[in-house]
Amino acid sequence: MDQEVMVRFLVSAHALVMGLIPSGPEPERSLGRLRGRFEDEDEELEEDEELEEEEEEEEEEMSHFSLRLEGCRPESEDEEERLINLSELTPYILCSICKGYLIDATTITECLHTFCKSCIVRHFYYSNRCPKCNIVVHQTQPLYNIRLDRQLQDIVYKLVIDLEEREKKQMHDFYKERGLEVPKPAVPQPVPSSKGRSKKALESVFRIPPELDMSLLLEFIGANEGTGHFKPLEKKFVRVSGEATIGHVEKFLRRKMDLDPACQVDIICGDHLLERYQTLREIRRAIGDAAMQDGLLVLHYGLVVSPLKIT
Repeated sequence: MDQEVMVRFLVSAHALVMGLIPSGPEPERSLGRLRGRFEDEDEELEEDEELEEEEEEEEEEMSHFSLRLEGCRPESEDEEERLINLSELTPYILCSICKGYLIDATTITECLHTFCKSCIVRHFYYSNRCPKCNIVVHQTQPLYNIRLDRQLQDIVYKLVIDLEEREKKQMHDFYKERGLEVPKPAVPQPVPSSKGRSKKALESVFRIPPELDMSLLLEFIGANEGTGHFKPLEKKFVRVSGEATIGHVEKFLRRKMDLDPACQVDIICGDHLLERYQTLREIRRAIGDAAMQDGLLVLHYGLVVSPLKIT
């Protein structure tokens, strides 16, 4: 028996050393560890199940949302378009001068107001200000600061039915009645980038004739009683040749203001009463900078009763 007990003790000791049988209170600890592991695994499984349920709920909500969106979509693209009355766009495609639809739409580069080309050219013959905002477009040559707006004109032709055809017919009839050749429509050329354009090329677009080398500012200083009725000068900025004389300026004033032949025109530069034979270049050279204002030769003119009329 003792030998059998000894054998059992050696077997149990060997098993204890090899870790097969826990000694003392270790079985409870090992069971606790196993129990904790199972509990952790259960919690992880529960969390995974909850995440899966949340993902399924989100997928269901998204599917319902997409269905609602699909239900709100129009059946065709035509339903997305909103019809606009032409009266809503009329204020933007009318010329404020002639009150008609824009023809050859032309925009002032200084203020970006647009008019018919013929209307604004005719207006600038009498004034250098924008007819809409009254800004000074250019001191002497406002026509240099206007540009054709082809995009806007295309829009007008597309909005107003048959407008382009009517304008072409009127132009054709105009030239045909007068026995003139109908001009061919201008084909727009591609505009090169401004980086590659030289200064000379830009200046050649709008070049002032070399013979018109003198810019005048004509200022009215008043009229005496008895000079008769006259029209105010609407265009006080004039560009002429330096060889023009005061006599030419006087004739210009008489024609534009429709003056009575008995009315005398006195023209003054600075403190000097000018003579009819004096040229503008001579006056500029004799008086100097005192006669100039912003590059313009300033001439003041007044209307007086002719001595012939008094006698």
